[in-house]
Amino acid sequence: MLVILWTDGLIYLLVMLAVGFGLYAARHEHLRAPWRQVVRAPLALASLVVLGGYLTVGLLDTVHVRTNVAPEAGANATSPGGPILSLLDLWLTPLRERAEKTYSAPLATHGFVKEAIEQADGTVIRDYPRLTWGGRHLADPQRDRLADIAVRALLGVCAGLVCWALVVLGVLWLLARRRGMPLTATARDIAGGAGPIPWRTALATLGVMLTLAFAVAALAQVYHVLGTDKVGEDVLYQVLKGIRTGLVIGTVTTLVMLPAAILLGIMAGYFGGWVDDLIQYLYTTLNSIPGVLLIAAAILMLQIYMSNHEEAFTSLVERADLRLLFLCLILGVTSWTGLCRLLRGETLKLREADYVQAAAALGVGDFAILGRHILPNVLHIVLITVVLDFSGLVLAEAVLSYVNIGVDPTMNSWGNMINSARLELAREPMVWWSLAAAFVFMFALVLAANLFADAVRDAYDPRLRVGV
Repeated sequence: MLVILWTDGLIYLLVMLAVGFGLYAARHEHLRAPWRQVVRAPLALASLVVLGGYLTVGLLDTVHVRTNVAPEAGANATSPGGPILSLLDLWLTPLRERAEKTYSAPLATHGFVKEAIEQADGTVIRDYPRLTWGGRHLADPQRDRLADIAVRALLGVCAGLVCWALVVLGVLWLLARRRGMPLTATARDIAGGAGPIPWRTALATLGVMLTLAFAVAALAQVYHVLGTDKVGEDVLYQVLKGIRTGLVIGTVTTLVMLPAAILLGIMAGYFGGWVDDLIQYLYTTLNSIPGVLLIAAAILMLQIYMSNHEEAFTSLVERADLRLLFLCLILGVTSWTGLCRLLRGETLKLREADYVQAAAALGVGDFAILGRHILPNVLHIVLITVVLDFSGLVLAEAVLSYVNIGVDPTMNSWGNMINSARLELAREPMVWWSLAAAFVFMFALVLAANLFADAVRDAYDPRLRVGV
């Protein structure tokens, strides 16, 4: 049975808005031209491929269903009263269910901590225990582990290359059909880097991602590729689940902040007078409040409400989702002021433009001028701010979870993984893989978002477009 959480509904709304904006931009040359410039930048297109991979995993983790409960003795059918799982959870069921006792290193076959092990003859020795799931198929792990890892990784790389070759053939066929050229000629053009769009860079990036994904998938069938945490859960599963949390923080917060920032910013700049004074007083007062303290107070209030109304939450998933939504709301309330100030300054300049003055002289209403002349000419600032703020919001989740005022502790997120790593790094020997996995995944997402944001900023900056 399909279950739509609060954040799921907002993500669906964002996807529809993005599709609607894409259709609208496709029919208007002044919006279509900057995006053509973006996809013609090799780094931007490579970053877009990486972001597409993250977005695919995040969307798979956004479609939730309530699983069925096994029938009791004498019952005829199952009942939909089981836990709420996403499509990603169902796809990664082996990783989700194959838990160990405690820590294990990446690709290990034995535990990370010595335990008392009883031998067949009744004697007790202290040694590293054999893992329940990691490398259980090996008869002699000391002899066969490295060779088995190499063979499985090689098979995964080969499967990834085959999948990549099929994708390349599909792209070549579509391009050849569109250009009216032979398939071999189109392949030579792409291999040589000809054409306005750097397909060679995009396909090379996709090839690297597919080979890595297939190699990791081949190893994950019988090993814990990134090890396990303190309670034995697979770290690879945790970092993949953390992708949705990072995307929700970076996108839903944008949906919350945009209406207030756009409306108040252009109203303050256009009307001036007491309207401008009131809006300036509002965002100046809000900026004077430390954001961390405001977020902490709001989260503590939510926790008190949840503890006093436990009957309103039927599952831990819904409870954690509400806290995530509340965190997005608070971040949106505290982050709209910067964009509002930028839009106010741009509107102060635009209201003196000749076409705005002519429209006012002809009797056009104020709100019609705002919608037809002011708003379209500040959308580039909105878009640039949104893509630049995304990476900052993803990092903000990690910082807030590190100080225990972020997402719910039961929700998988990179911030919670980094928070738990504080004690793990103090162990001897040190447990480093949880922190390293969260860092690598977060670094790749933020780097791709920043590179893509730079390209969008350059494409939409009117001074760069006119060669100034």
